[in-house]
Amino acid sequence: MATSKENGSKGTNTGQPAKRGFAAMDQNQQREIASKGGQAAHQKGTAHEFDSEEARRAGQKGGEAVSRNRAHMADIGRKGGESRQSAQRAAAAALADKGNRQGKDN
Repeated sequence: MATSKENGSKGTNTGQPAKRGFAAMDQNQQREIASKGGQAAHQKGTAHEFDSEEARRAGQKGGEAVSRNRAHMADIGRKGGESRQSAQRAAAAALADKGNRQGKDN
């Protein structure tokens, strides 16, 4: 008897099984079904909603996790410094340009 692998039920040469069920639906269909599940949970009273303290703790955990990656944090700092430096240069250029225009009027 032929197995499902022999029948070609695999995806397009990726070695992965073909998508079935929920995964095979387009994104809009998935959203619609997920939305119905969320609405049902709210009606039933079992839906979870973050309060501000719980959201703060979750954000803090995420920040701690990201800050452990020193290379990532250094990159963020470098980009911020470059941005600030370019803003300062632009402001200095604008002041210099304004001073040059005022000198020409007199």
